[in-house]
Amino acid sequence: MQLDTYLRLIDKELLPYIQLTSESPFDPIIVKNQSKSWKMIGNGNYAGVFTHHANPEWVVKVYGRNPKELQKEIEVYKKLGSHDSYSTLYAYGEDYLVLKKLEGITLFEAVVNGVPIPDSVIIDIDKGLQYAKSVGLNPYDVHGKNVVMNNGRGFIVDVSDFYKQGYCCKWDDLKKAYNRIYRPFLLKYHPPIPFFIMNWIRKGYRLYRKKKKGNI
Repeated sequence: MQLDTYLRLIDKELLPYIQLTSESPFDPIIVKNQSKSWKMIGNGNYAGVFTHHANPEWVVKVYGRNPKELQKEIEVYKKLGSHDSYSTLYAYGEDYLVLKKLEGITLFEAVVNGVPIPDSVIIDIDKGLQYAKSVGLNPYDVHGKNVVMNNGRGFIVDVSDFYKQGYCCKWDDLKKAYNRIYRPFLLKYHPPIPFFIMNWIRKGYRLYRKKKKGNI
């Protein structure tokens, strides 16, 4: 499918039929999708992600919160250019991006479903983050829900906060948990971890970091 045709499908069959709302800045956007031809495949704190059967190799990321952040994400993708650890930006509109689809499951999903996360995934992400730093970006808000793995390779699917300043400890904390807990106790015989437990850990970690930051 030609890019122009794809963009027309976005304008005519996607944007008029979706509603994105937010109840909390700390939880994912709520998406109501009434489009008959577009399927939602994910949602994060800023946007919903959609795909069309005519071109499953592309996705559309539609912003539902803080649309000014979209321009910053565009600049991030321009700086990243082409790199194995990241998606590629093909086009953008007033409130959406057209990106290469990165196949795989998130690390969060892998733990919930009992799918082993090999060392190679962690190594790939480290290399990708180092590359981002080398082009003047600051890898920020990298965690188990915006990193995916596929066939033993790791990819970073959300770079929307890479323009921010300061140090974000989420990826370093995840690696500590991987090396100290996951690798020695879970990797070889990986049982599924119920979603409610993982969600409780996620929320507990957020509260812990918030409290620790307040005590500094």
